Amino acid sequence: MPIAVVDFFSEDSGLGETGNNIATVIRNNLVRSGLFRAIREDAFIQTAQSLAVQQNYPDWRAINAEGLVFGRLAMERDGRLRVEFRLWDVVAQQQMTGLVYHTRPDNWRRVSHIISDAIFKRITGEDGYFDTRIVYVSESGPGQRRIKRLAIMDQDGANHKFLTDGRSLVLTPRFSPSTQEITYLSYFNNRPRVYLFNIDTGQQELVGDFPGMTFAPRFSPDGNGVILSQAIGGNTEIFSMDLRTRKKTKLTNHPSIDTAPSYSPDGQFVTFESDRSGRQQIYVMEANGRGVQRISFGDGGYGTPVWSPRGDLIAFTRQHRGQFFIGVMRPDGSQEKTLATGYLVESPTWSPNGRFVIFFRQKRQNSQGIAKTNLFMVDLTGRNERQIVTPTDASDPAWSPLIP
Repeated sequence: MPIAVVDFFSEDSGLGETGNNIATVIRNNLVRSGLFRAIREDAFIQTAQSLAVQQNYPDWRAINAEGLVFGRLAMERDGRLRVEFRLWDVVAQQQMTGLVYHTRPDNWRRVSHIISDAIFKRITGEDGYFDTRIVYVSESGPGQRRIKRLAIMDQDGANHKFLTDGRSLVLTPRFSPSTQEITYLSYFNNRPRVYLFNIDTGQQELVGDFPGMTFAPRFSPDGNGVILSQAIGGNTEIFSMDLRTRKKTKLTNHPSIDTAPSYSPDGQFVTFESDRSGRQQIYVMEANGRGVQRISFGDGGYGTPVWSPRGDLIAFTRQHRGQFFIGVMRPDGSQEKTLATGYLVESPTWSPNGRFVIFFRQKRQNSQGIAKTNLFMVDLTGRNERQIVTPTDASDPAWSPLIP
């Protein structure tokens, strides 16, 4: 959809840069979704100053705009920034939505994401995903001595910061439903430990030592529990754990390796990978461990299944003839579709609206023994794939729910 996003207008000349920045963030968000084409600003006929008085629809139809976004900024007496925006349907010549926000002046970027979400939802009918964060494992250093730190950033790569110092190896971070906590796996004296990290306070809490664990736990939909896999007595099984009591419940009992569990969004089912059929495949069972059913039957091995927040799809990785794939399928195994391929593509994680998947792609080792890894986002068509730029190499991404 061709859309015009005009720099937000203010009679206060000191807010001119902020108005430009807000429009730029909104414009970039919408374009990255693959559903919008931003009309170039040098094509605009009507100025922001005159648009603040009255919109001239013929001027916008002349440049083939179907949507028009415009806003105003003002500083209130209490020091807060007032942000007002309007979305107009140029063809129907009517307002589609409009909102007013009051915030700290330095919070303009988050307001830009919230406005982007409002525009996305009004036009597509689906919830947005722009006001979210991504946590991932930052990788740096030489091939045999890689430093792996937890890092977090906005979904567009802004507001980047490191959460751990790199003294201990970290793997597979996962967001809680509240977005305030992360579980992750860390190796201390070569023993895997699971930690809870509070993003707001920076405090971390040890959940426990879990010998034989290779993936961090995933949260239950209500946030009160986690589901995990652990090798006990040489056999890897799936367990649920109540975070309030630390009580574990064994869900699988099979001589094969059962691992990488993920809850359905209603908490009634679990998908996981197992080699009980002779090769890695994806299974679904009830949350109490009953009714196990295999759902993957294509060529190659399937792993790391992750249930979509909408509940309609399961993302997975597949390996076949030396190639890796990121794909999705229905919870019954039907309508399997490949979204991305590569020498190594891993760790799919869903946007909160279930329309996009982030994963990491690893290249072959270079002459220094380093295999470069980068984050990518792809939509459900598989055609809109974009790299997410990070300061260092990046792996093991996790996408947060919408920020409260």
